[in-house]
Amino acid sequence: MFAVLSPGQGSQKPGFLTPWLDLPGAEARLTDWSALAGVDLLHLGTKADAEEIKDTARTQPLLVAAALLAGEHLPLGGAVIAGHSVGELGAAALAGVLSAETSITLAGVRGREMAAACALEPTGMSAVLGGDPDEVVAAIEKHGLFPANRNGAGQIVAAGALPALAEFAAAPPARARVIALKVAGAFHTPFMAPAETALAAVASGITAADPARTLLSNLDGTAVGDGAEMLRRLVRQVTAPVRWDLCMRALKDLGVTGIIELPPAGTLAGLVKRELKGEGAPEIVTLNTPDDLPAALDLIARTEGETR
Repeated sequence: MFAVLSPGQGSQKPGFLTPWLDLPGAEARLTDWSALAGVDLLHLGTKADAEEIKDTARTQPLLVAAALLAGEHLPLGGAVIAGHSVGELGAAALAGVLSAETSITLAGVRGREMAAACALEPTGMSAVLGGDPDEVVAAIEKHGLFPANRNGAGQIVAAGALPALAEFAAAPPARARVIALKVAGAFHTPFMAPAETALAAVASGITAADPARTLLSNLDGTAVGDGAEMLRRLVRQVTAPVRWDLCMRALKDLGVTGIIELPPAGTLAGLVKRELKGEGAPEIVTLNTPDDLPAALDLIARTEGETR
């Protein structure tokens, strides 16, 4: 069994979509999606610098577009699909819950509204590396912060008001390092409530289909079989913690032996390598350019052969 993973914000790199424009129809597709997203995806994916693609309103639809552009070249068949944070919108489209157009539209709304919410109050996020997970979460909450991302592999992300983050960093949990992240605000916390409300209003006019393949949810790592429920979770995810640790546990429990990370690939592959290591560790292909497609297709052929 194989899984396809769609990365989230922070994984973007300048020019990472450039090689994909050599594929037939890619440029036209990005042009159409740009109109839906409200940003120039062609420019952002090829010519924009790191500072420009760091903007939340631009980054989120760009990442979803990248996942869809690459994902359409894979025979997804019986794949397990999962996405990290905004990557879940791409995952939902690849699983058949949303159309590509709807996914891009929601990513545009999500990005704009989360950027607007970030401007209301100075907030941020810090990665906590190491330490006992329970002790780390307790320390985060003691400072009035939120465990916004539980990424497994010894990484939890604290989020909240900047003064509280500074106090937390000054007295970190035992055996843990705290690293401030270069993000616009406290994603996946109650600080994003205005964005959740705005996204819910748009989502209320959307009819979601039931997944055509196994789709894991960031909320609790479970496979969601109902399209309407997945859409509700996608909205709720704006203020709810990302439980990527539980998604990786589900990959192991499902018997996944091969993993393909969609572009811009590397971040989720790193987390999986550190968390699912040792005997039985899945084979991983990072799909960053069309040149990586043969390796991805080979992995799919071999892992699907194992399940027959």
